Amino acid sequence: MSGERAVTEATRNFGKVAVLMGGPSAEREISLLSGNAVLAALRSQGVDAHAFDPAERPVWALAEEGFNRAFITLHGRFGEDGTVQGALQVMKIPFTGSGVMASAIAMDKWRTKLVWLAAGVPTPAYRMLVPGCDYASVIDELGLPLIIKPAREGSSLGVTKVRNAAEFAAAFEAAHRLDPLVIAEQFVSGQEMTAAVLGDKALPLVRIEPLKGEYDYQNKYFTDDVRYHCPAGIAPEIEEAIQSDALKAFQVLGCRGWGRADLILREDGSYSFLEMNTAPGMTGHSLVPMAARTAGLGFEQLCLDILEQASLD
Repeated sequence: MSGERAVTEATRNFGKVAVLMGGPSAEREISLLSGNAVLAALRSQGVDAHAFDPAERPVWALAEEGFNRAFITLHGRFGEDGTVQGALQVMKIPFTGSGVMASAIAMDKWRTKLVWLAAGVPTPAYRMLVPGCDYASVIDELGLPLIIKPAREGSSLGVTKVRNAAEFAAAFEAAHRLDPLVIAEQFVSGQEMTAAVLGDKALPLVRIEPLKGEYDYQNKYFTDDVRYHCPAGIAPEIEEAIQSDALKAFQVLGCRGWGRADLILREDGSYSFLEMNTAPGMTGHSLVPMAARTAGLGFEQLCLDILEQASLD
């Protein structure tokens, strides 16, 4: 069988595929980058894929226009919080990634922590913040530095590292402008890592090394001031333990399809999980494609594998 025919055989059952990108969230810019990369990859493999931006067209047009599957590359609210997943379920259009419940929980860092702590998944100590709360008591409990962030945003939006008490109020306001739910989290010193999950397997870990400043929104997507190491270059037994716990962290939230856990590895070999991403980035700087490449999976095949797992469950 020729390569062209093999591609046709492998993709003919996908039907008309919508690549959902853009959307109304604060992460729209990154979503468009991810979506266009996925769109190009699917089309290169013979998939009848089309861009669909829910910020520009009503989502029910997916049913009206006869789409058979949806590849979700929406990031942040509406894309990762269960909202669009619920709409797709109503329209009976199978979609990639986690379902309504898991998406909603994983988008909320507070409720993710509640589940993880109940299941024994290691995660940093935290406090929820409200306007006028006693900042001094939070600092006494969590220590300095600490991290303040919106509970339901991604891509490091609204995240501040607070090094002294004088920085607390401004950090809270920056997070609160994006989300009324604000979380203060104990700062964990160590190496930043990600553990991607594809189906029921954890992919090789990626170790992140910012060369300048923090691993923030700008460095994540728009600079080359970060080094990524995959293989991560850590002890095999530690990598295996992290991969095992990453799968656990993924499964106890009810996630399916694919995702990416972010974590910190301390010098003593212990680690703490920070969050679970249920629609990770697929840009040129993104970490799931990097981990997949190390596992022998090219970007086009990764996209096909994710699309293959599209479901209504």
